[in-house]
Amino acid sequence: MGIPFSIAIVDRVGNLKAFSAMDNAPVLSLEIAQNKAFSAATYNRATHEWYDRLKDDPPLLHGLVHTERLVIFGGGYPIKLNDELIGGIGVSGGHYSHDMQVCEAALEVLNELTSKVV
Repeated sequence: MGIPFSIAIVDRVGNLKAFSAMDNAPVLSLEIAQNKAFSAATYNRATHEWYDRLKDDPPLLHGLVHTERLVIFGGGYPIKLNDELIGGIGVSGGHYSHDMQVCEAALEVLNELTSKVV
């Protein structure tokens, strides 16, 4: 894509397990990627799903955006193995739609690898 991303992996309770930032990744992307992974794992939901659930409820929307580490835009996905939550992945650096594409590609590779092992 030609975009310098930051990528974070957390366990199911949000502890950082792996992190990498490409050269020239935006400074803000370092923390945002980690928060996306945390949000995805601890709430067991892709971060982009939040906004659709909240957009028509302004008091809740404006209240939740002040919840520390909760991200409500794309780029964070739960990581599951055999439908069991094992962690989360968060990507930041591009538009959230680009971040989502990177997450989806990573999860696809993980699914291919685990299907060969299992």
